[in-house]
Amino acid sequence: MIFLPQPSSLSYGEGTFTIHYDSRIFLDSESPAELFSAAQLLQQEIETQTGFRPAICRRHQPVGSHLIYLTASPELSREAYTLAVTPENITICGSLESGVLYGVQTLRQMIRQAGAVLPTVLISDKPAMENRGFYHDATRGRVPTLSYLKQLAATLSFYKINQLQLYIEHSYLFDDLTEMWRDDTPLTAEDILELDRYCKGLGIDLVPSLASFGHLYKLLCTKSYAHLCELEGSASAPFSFYDRQAHHTLDITNPESLSLAKHILSEYMQLFSSKYFNLCADETFDLGKGASRALAEEKGTTVIYTEFVTELANYITESGRTPMFWSDVISQEPEAYHLLPKNLICLHWDYASNVSSERLTRLANSGAEHLYVCPGVQGWNQLINKYHEAYENISRMARYGHECHAMGLLNTDWGDYGHINHPDFSRIGMIYGAAFSWNADILPEEEINRQISVLEFGDASGKLVSVLDLLCHQDAYPWRTAVMVQEALELHQDKEEAAELLRSCAEGDADAANASIDALCAVLYEKAGTVRPENRPMIYAYLLAADGLKVLNRLLPFLRASLLSEGTLPEKEDCFALAGDLERWLHSYKELWRTVSKESELYRIAHVFCWYADLLRDLNA
Repeated sequence: MIFLPQPSSLSYGEGTFTIHYDSRIFLDSESPAELFSAAQLLQQEIETQTGFRPAICRRHQPVGSHLIYLTASPELSREAYTLAVTPENITICGSLESGVLYGVQTLRQMIRQAGAVLPTVLISDKPAMENRGFYHDATRGRVPTLSYLKQLAATLSFYKINQLQLYIEHSYLFDDLTEMWRDDTPLTAEDILELDRYCKGLGIDLVPSLASFGHLYKLLCTKSYAHLCELEGSASAPFSFYDRQAHHTLDITNPESLSLAKHILSEYMQLFSSKYFNLCADETFDLGKGASRALAEEKGTTVIYTEFVTELANYITESGRTPMFWSDVISQEPEAYHLLPKNLICLHWDYASNVSSERLTRLANSGAEHLYVCPGVQGWNQLINKYHEAYENISRMARYGHECHAMGLLNTDWGDYGHINHPDFSRIGMIYGAAFSWNADILPEEEINRQISVLEFGDASGKLVSVLDLLCHQDAYPWRTAVMVQEALELHQDKEEAAELLRSCAEGDADAANASIDALCAVLYEKAGTVRPENRPMIYAYLLAADGLKVLNRLLPFLRASLLSEGTLPEKEDCFALAGDLERWLHSYKELWRTVSKESELYRIAHVFCWYADLLRDLNA
């Protein structure tokens, strides 16, 4: 039997318990009403896996056998629970704060694997880390639909994740910022309010996260607020996937900037029941290089950064919330940490697969009393997440978090370069974070991949995740490089820049990579009808992404011939054929995108593929 996360204590007994068609779920009459939602989750799981729909009852002393009994105990620590499966009955006793819910989630995992006949077991469980979060980019390319966000929340709760943050820059419908979102498909107040309610029922704290200092591309490109940008003229520059992330920081010397930041913070925070607010303040690359240059020369860039962050943090505190911020700027000069408010929670991110604990230790030693460790699922910039790199990064960061007694782990899922990867591809990395934050014992990569294959996907062979890890590394012409070559040629008219980028992947063998993709896809086709029905659409998504890798890989010899003079320029018919394949793939990709995401910035991804199709047709014009 597989459990993810692993329970703190588990022992098996003799015999089995059978869920009968007339079994019932009993709620203790003294237990809070919230237990009913947990009972409904269990009821739905039993019906899905067995066809039985046990009735839910509420009684002080249930009678009979083959019963499932849910009760809450104020004596258990936060989120702790016990699960006892005996030949006669099942009993879940949990804390008042999500303990019963997590006991139900563990029982659901058993039912998902064994159906109606369950092994007898005694589990005593509680989390090693108090806050276990997932951070999802809802701005850089994709704006998820509300229905998808609910599915995401349900999956997070299944793996005992208790915090969700959505990254927002321009993709919320602010009342007075129509110029910012007029050409987008933003989330609405009703979306957020409904998601907040839904998350609470699943034991998830929906924490608001809003760019309020740097990364304000669309806001600072409006005619209304372009004058508040640190670098003059940024609003008139053509769109670039790189530039939209590298610039667009507020001019902190203009009092309007602080007023604007407070305004958007105030409007957004009112939608959430959480007591936390992530003001972000990361990657303020331009600070001190434009409008604030003189002030930075007088005081120092780090000092003026901490002064503005302090203003925002104090405003959030005065509004009754606890502020959070990203660590990257202050970690460059951690000795200045004392300049920040004491209650500020520091979100320390580092996404290297071989990440060390050095920067985290320096922050802790410099006065960062409230720390999260923040690894990443390695999905940004590419069609399929890099799973081995994600495992290495997440497992190391989780270990460091346990060692330094961090407040929590926030596993990040960014959407750099258009968020081209399907959001469900981050689920494997999300489970790594859930498992390693709940239980400090880090499973070996091969073993947790086997367990995820079986439990999440229903793959009896236990090899699916390993296949996907091989597949994601067959990108001879990676998406990020493809975008940078396109921007070098279209925006910069710089053939040498494009040629240098191509040389960086010159060792990639497109034909060999595509042959490997074909072999791996043959395995995926075999599994398409055997994985859990609810996850079969993911197999299609992986197959489509694999074809995306192939069409990008096929571009390499064409580009090498035209820009590097390597080989013979392909025939006109071949150029036109590949252009058509790019466009056919894009059509299928658009259809899949719209099943989970609003239209948002799909057109930007489409532009890249259409540009390459036009380039191919022009090669032998």
